[in-house]
Amino acid sequence: MALETRSSQALDTVHTDVLSQARLACYKARDAFYTCLEKQSNKKPTEIASVGLLYPVECKQSREAYAKQCRPTWVKHFDRQYCQKKRVTRLLDDNESRRGPLSLPQLSTFKD
Repeated sequence: MALETRSSQALDTVHTDVLSQARLACYKARDAFYTCLEKQSNKKPTEIASVGLLYPVECKQSREAYAKQCRPTWVKHFDRQYCQKKRVTRLLDDNESRRGPLSLPQLSTFKD
């Protein structure tokens, strides 16, 4: 009985330093991926992430590290934030040629 009580108390303990380190590792991986996206913005995006985010194959390794370091719900949340930020930037940009919808690759599966 005493052994069960001791082990259940050990499981209920929250190690905030471990959580903090994991969160910082997630943020670092996220920043590396989005930095790669900005650097490779002139390349054609061929890979598909969550929430419709497209990215070039050069960023695939950093995307995998990002998805590994962060919880899936966080990845989805950060991707949504990034897409929203880019959408607002595109709409507010003074360059007329960049306004309007993004051009998305056409899938050949929908051809008649």
